[in-house]
Amino acid sequence: MSKSVKKSTTIRFHEGLQQLRKDAGGMDIGASEIWVDVGVENDFEPVRRFETFTADLNRMAEWLIDCGIKSVVMESTGVYWIPACQILEERGIEVLLVNPRYAKNVSGRKSDALDCQWLRTLHCYGLLPASFRPVREIVTLRSYLRHRQMLIEYAAAHIQHMQKAMTQMNLQLHHVIADITGLTGMRIIRAIVGGERNRKKLAKETPPNSRERGNNREGS
Repeated sequence: MSKSVKKSTTIRFHEGLQQLRKDAGGMDIGASEIWVDVGVENDFEPVRRFETFTADLNRMAEWLIDCGIKSVVMESTGVYWIPACQILEERGIEVLLVNPRYAKNVSGRKSDALDCQWLRTLHCYGLLPASFRPVREIVTLRSYLRHRQMLIEYAAAHIQHMQKAMTQMNLQLHHVIADITGLTGMRIIRAIVGGERNRKKLAKETPPNSRERGNNREGS
């Protein structure tokens, strides 16, 4: 549900500067609410607050379209901007994602309502360079690659935990098998977890080549 600002400050443009566009909006995005400014020339209540639920984002997009807004600017705040950006782009509204440091060093901005107004002011003058955003297919691929890298890093940490636990129990399995998470290593570990303590029976799970490498190490 949207709410208008009870008392908002009207941003006056400098007469010596020429606005590049008036069909622009500014958005300040948070975790639970979004403040949007479309300018007094586009709506009699130019600054409104929307919640971040999907239904509220759709109402926000409809309001921007009704106001004739064709481009909005927002800061890249965490991942909160992604749902709003996707919904606006699906409606044909251009979205400029900017680095927060380009607009944060300004005194006097003490509220989210003033933030969105200031962002719109800078956008109308063309003073905010947009950050590079790859096409959607590349974004999807990048997400898969990052998730894969994260899983690999997690897996490496868990393997170290397994090796540490076995070392504390004086199970020198990693000296006999190169990869304890391989087929042979996991068969031995599962057998140990299942209660098997006979080393000869456990050795049957190890390929002959691996046992020979282990014997060579013991004799060296």
